[in-house]
Amino acid sequence: MEPKKNPKSDVSRNSSLYFAVGLALMLGITYMAINYKTYDQSDIVADSLNLDDELEEEVPITEQIVTPPPPPPPPPAAPEIIEVVEDEVEVEETVIESTETEMETEIVEIEEVEVVEVEEDLEVPFNVIENVAVFPGCEKKKGNAAKKECMNEKVNKFIGKKFNTDLASDLGLPPGKKRIFVQFKVNKSGNITNIVARGPHPGLEKEAKRVIGQLPKMKPGKQRGKAVVMPFSIPIVFQVQD
Repeated sequence: MEPKKNPKSDVSRNSSLYFAVGLALMLGITYMAINYKTYDQSDIVADSLNLDDELEEEVPITEQIVTPPPPPPPPPAAPEIIEVVEDEVEVEETVIESTETEMETEIVEIEEVEVVEVEEDLEVPFNVIENVAVFPGCEKKKGNAAKKECMNEKVNKFIGKKFNTDLASDLGLPPGKKRIFVQFKVNKSGNITNIVARGPHPGLEKEAKRVIGQLPKMKPGKQRGKAVVMPFSIPIVFQVQD
């Protein structure tokens, strides 16, 4: 049996397409409805700014201080009257002679100049000198140690005889032990030089220098066979009684 309907007029043939189009249309309408917004008329600001209006600014009135001009400078002082005096004093001109030699001048030949060597005073300490200075009366002592000891004894005895111990009382120094440190040198000729004293009073120092200056001439010390300067130091100790 043949169907009676025309196959081209069958509505269910494109039903899936129609369903999809309708679904998309409904989704679009629903999205627009959800995002739709409304505003109250009262919240709309109706004021407007007219840029053509000119802004008028009030400028404060200030007083301008007029500074008076500085006073004019004083007129220049009148120049002093210069008195012209005739120069009657004759000035002698200094004639500078030429130092150049003439062809006819004879040149004198200079002989050889002798250079004199000045020997320096070599100073050797008392403790390291090879041959110590010998005090008069110590010549028979053998060895430096014996001669040193003899010299100490002789110098101390000499000081004990010559030094004025009563000077401390005259100077008003308090009682007690007084000590004066004395240094001097025995030069290459055996004489006493460069005496230095340090004590509790300038008067005692002067007395110590006076006594040491009276020491007799000694036999000078020697180093490597040559006479040298030998320094020597000794303390002067004495007691001031009440």
